Parts: sequence; C-alpha cells; structure tokens
Amino acid sequence: MDRPWHNHYPPGVPHTIEYPEIPLYNFLQDSARIFPQRDALVFYDGPAGRELATKTYAQLEDESSSFATALMCLGIGVGDRVAYFMPNCPDLVVGFYGILKAGAVPVPCNPMYKDQELGHQLEDSGARAILCEPDLLSLVQQVAPRTVLEHVVVTGFTAAQGGLTMGDLIESHQPPSSLPTLNPRQDLALLPYTGGTTGVPKGTMLTHHNLVVDVLQFKNWFQYREGAEVFVAALPLFHIGGIAGVMNVPLAVGATMILFNRFDPVGVAKVIQEYSVTRFLGVPTMYIAILNHESAKSFDFSTLRASRTSAAPLPEAVKEAFDNRVGHEVLIEGYGLTETSPLTHVNPTQRAIAGSIGVPLPGTEARIVDADGGVEELPVGAIGEIIIKGPQVMRGYWNKPEATSEAVRNGWLYTGDLARMDEHGYFFIVDRKKDVINAAGFKVWPREVEEVLYQHPFVRAAAVIGVPDSYRGETVKAVVVLKDGHGFASDAQAEREIAGYCRDELASYKVPRIVELRSELPVSAAGKVLRRVLRDLDSG
Repeated sequence: MDRPWHNHYPPGVPHTIEYPEIPLYNFLQDSARIFPQRDALVFYDGPAGRELATKTYAQLEDESSSFATALMCLGIGVGDRVAYFMPNCPDLVVGFYGILKAGAVPVPCNPMYKDQELGHQLEDSGARAILCEPDLLSLVQQVAPRTVLEHVVVTGFTAAQGGLTMGDLIESHQPPSSLPTLNPRQDLALLPYTGGTTGVPKGTMLTHHNLVVDVLQFKNWFQYREGAEVFVAALPLFHIGGIAGVMNVPLAVGATMILFNRFDPVGVAKVIQEYSVTRFLGVPTMYIAILNHESAKSFDFSTLRASRTSAAPLPEAVKEAFDNRVGHEVLIEGYGLTETSPLTHVNPTQRAIAGSIGVPLPGTEARIVDADGGVEELPVGAIGEIIIKGPQVMRGYWNKPEATSEAVRNGWLYTGDLARMDEHGYFFIVDRKKDVINAAGFKVWPREVEEVLYQHPFVRAAAVIGVPDSYRGETVKAVVVLKDGHGFASDAQAEREIAGYCRDELASYKVPRIVELRSELPVSAAGKVLRRVLRDLDSG
C-alpha cells in the first residue's frame, strides 16, 4: 500500500525489504570472513586520549565462538538467559555474541544498578549465568542467593576464589564445530528491560528476526558502505539504542567501532578527527556537551556523515548548531522504542525536517489514533497516540501476557507517545501522554516550550514539567541549566528574562510561571532527561 511517506524515501530505498531467516550473529560471521584483519573495535580512553585495546574481526569472531563453546559446556543452551553486568568494554562485545552463538539470550543489566534493581532483573528473567566485571562481582554475589544463577563469569583472568573467568574460558575452549539450530522468528536474541518510568521494569522479548530487521533497515536507509565506516560507540551497550546502533549495525557492515567506556566530549571530538569517524550516533545531551565544551571546539568534524540521534527529542537549535559546527548536515532525528528493536521512524537523509522524527521505515506502518484507546486513524495534523505495526515489533513482554495484550492490539503497538502527521507523511512527536500539562483546561506539550527555551542564547539545557497549582490544576515550570559565561547579572534576572523570552514566543498559558535554575538536569544512562525525577524533587 502506497503511503504519503514513500514519496520521500532516499534514492534506492525500497518500500519493503526482504529479510533473510538468519540468526543475528550471521552478520558478524560474514564480516569476519570478508574483513578478517580490519579492526572491529578500538577501545579508547577518552580522558587519557589513547587506545587501550583493539580486536580485529577475526579475533572477535574466534573469541566469541570459543566463549559460546564454554557456555555450552556449562550447560547453557537454546533459550537460556545469560545476563551481562558491566560498562562498555571489548569483553562485553565478545560476550554478547558468544551468548547468541550458544543459542542463549543476552539480558543487559545497567552497571549502575544497585541490589534491588539487579536482583529484580535477574529474578524476573530467570538468568542461569551472568557475565560481570571484577568491580561488580561483590554485588552479584550479594544478589545471587535469591536468584537461580548457576554460573558467575568475571571478565579478564582474575576472579574471586572458585570463580570462573572469561579469559580462562576462552583460552581453554575452541570454537564449536557447529552451532545450535535456531528459529529466528521465535527464538529470542535479546531480553532488554524497559526503563521502568511507568512501573516495575518489564522484559522485552526481541527475536533474532526483530534485530536482523533493524540492522537491514539501518543499513539500507543510511547507505552504510561495507568495510569503510568508522563509528563512535559511546552509547551504553546495556541499552537498546547502543546495542543496535553502535554495536550490531557497525559489526554487520564491517565497520570499526571506536568504543568508549563512557562518553567524554573532548575524547569523542578528538577521535572524530584522528580516526576520520564517519558516523556519530548519540543522544542530544552528547551533542550539547560537545557544543558547549571549549576544548572540543578545535577539532575537525568534516568526515561525519548522516547519523541518527536517539533516546530523546532533538531540539531544533541543537541540530542547527551541531550541523553548522560540522559544516554540513549530520544529525538525523529518528524514533523508536525498546519494544521495536528499536527503530521505526527516521528522517530521510536528503530531506530531514528539524523537529520531526521523520517517516516510517520500509515495511513499517504507523497511525495517529485517539489517545483514549482509539483504533481509527485521525485526520492529517490531528494530535493523538502513535501506534506502530512492523517486523521489528517485539514478541511481547516476558511473562506478562496482560501487559502484552494492553500494549499490542491486533498487531499494533500502542506507544504511549502523542504525535501528529503532516500531509507528506512526516511524524512529529508532541510528548508522552503522561507528560502533558493541563493548565486550567489548556493542554501544554513540554517539548514545545523546551524548543523555545533552547533557542535562548544563554540556555544550555532545559526541561519543562507540570507542577500542582490550586487555581489552574497545573502550572508550567521550566528547569534550566545556563551556559558558562552567560550574561545574566543574577539568578533573579535570569529567571525573569527567560520567562519574558518565552512570553514573546508562546501563548500565555504555555509560558513558564516558574523558572528554576540548576547546575545540571537528571538524565538516564541512555541520555534521556528524567522529567519524572524533576517532578519528584518538586513534590518532595
């Protein structure tokens, strides 16, 4: 079926793509066969400005296969869950693909988790084994007794007494002669947990087919060149955006990942110049940090090509400033969720519209429906909930059939995001349903106010929330981080002038009646500004 967005697809991108019935790790096997001596990853210390380790495709393929053998010898088989609990590092990449090759399911765990958070994820997933770094071993041992964990594998060659080490396991095992048979459409390749902002985190069942689809949609849309791309990999590899965008996709196209343990603005800026980086997939807070760091401004970014932004809305002012900094358009906003592997929408690389998430990817359907549970498509321009259908949509939530039925209805995933579609088929996210502010009966979308705040020359970061008001029900509040060297004489002046700036640009009911200055905004590990935390701080 022709849809209006098909008219804006990049040249050569089909309306639908034929997806092979293969396990996700086949992409790594192919890259290792074609580019055995090319660096698959370079582990980079941003603050020190130096390489820590490298692995070629041949090394990554062999080590992940040997780790798969070790897991199978431990009794790990098809469908078993194996957690990993560590920051970005080469062993994470080896372990991830080794788990897949054993037929098991990686369960990514945020290395910032504490006892209860880690315990819930391990208990809920029923993980039989976990791969962790030495510094996190004590927490794993603390949590393990209330889980079904049978094996704890520690990265490197040093572990506590009686423990297993990844290095020893890889050295003592050979790649298997054959790998388990998988059903790509049914067997899980990943069990990531949602952020939990709407309740207890839920496991999201993503199949091999879901993630193969994501890779090929990425590859076709952005026209990645086999064996010729260099990616900055600073997104966390325990989050779906990092797993898909800066690990699975680069390895599938024979690219080199410049892997950071954690994001460092000067380190990333230096790497872009020194390694002639072609793709920098990140979140808006990363681009803002680079734009506002004096030491990052002297590096040449001209090798960068179209790169998707993720996790949070990209303010128009940030896109314009970063693209101008590079010298040509680079930042291409997209949209996705953990439940969609993650990408569903992205701007055409030759016709990106600032403020839009772009158009649905090949084979993906999207509709705007009434936000109160509607099913009929709303007219062009109307605001409603965006729902999605496509081959990248999850199999469901782990052990939660009721939650699955609520989220996926007649094949359509109900996202909880409010959006509109224009006459050309471009979609625009308005906000999360739960973030809409009701000020005296008027609906205020936080993102609309934030876009205005980001245009102020002295504002570095901003978030807008609704706070209780005895008269209006809710009042608009702006939480603002100012740029270094701003021109305000006092906080009071800053608050007055920022509110006045908004008054000149917005309808009166949208203007923040409260402006609070902070040194930083709370953000998730994936780079999303946590409005929920700001609301909790305000109510506390």
